[in-house]
Amino acid sequence: MFAIHLVSELKRFVYHRIILKLSGDILKGKKEGGIDFSVVDRITGEIASAHKDGLEVGIVVGGGNLIRGSEAIKTGFDRITADNMGMLSTVINAMALQNALEKLDTETRIMSAISISEVVEPFIRRRAIRHIEKGRVLIFAAGTGNPLFTTDTAAALRATQIKAEIILKGTKVDGVYNNDPVTNANATMFDEIDYMEVLKHDLRVMDLTAITFCRDNKIPIRVFNILKPGNFRRVIEGHTLGTFVKGIQ
Repeated sequence: MFAIHLVSELKRFVYHRIILKLSGDILKGKKEGGIDFSVVDRITGEIASAHKDGLEVGIVVGGGNLIRGSEAIKTGFDRITADNMGMLSTVINAMALQNALEKLDTETRIMSAISISEVVEPFIRRRAIRHIEKGRVLIFAAGTGNPLFTTDTAAALRATQIKAEIILKGTKVDGVYNNDPVTNANATMFDEIDYMEVLKHDLRVMDLTAITFCRDNKIPIRVFNILKPGNFRRVIEGHTLGTFVKGIQ
């Protein structure tokens, strides 16, 4: 009966394996910084529900709610030191997500691009794929493991490595706009947009390295508002939501 139920649920999903990209800013909710655990619980509740219905999930999390390397640089920090501090903050966020998911009986593994063996596993591609095949949610921490690269680029890289079908970028806004919707009430949202248009107009869907990587490896991106309850499931069920970033057909 369980197998039949699982197959039925999978038919409702348009994707089988995804990367969910979460910024650190999402996890702070309405706070100035830190982690709003009520936001974490709500987001992980939706992830756990979809995972139980058969969705294979990898999560790449940022760390801007705890420390943002670009802000530290403005105060005189060395760029490499600031970026290393930012990578460590993503590990803290990953642990918060893991704890919330495991409270919901969802088996997880954190895989870090930098070595912190007492706390998390190192990222090894074959092991990551095996974890997913065994039904575990993967949380990727520490970006690419290199300073000077963002967690957006890490999401593009991990999506390629685990053969995810799409990157779902959960944000605070409904999609990609031609202008900042926070400061410009006349900003228009795109339903679909090509990678090249994103690059040409510097729309900051993800950083330029990540967009170029996705374009070259044919990884589509859907940008949507993950703070609206139910949106995550709507996206994986194929509802037209947010902005779809893809190559020219």
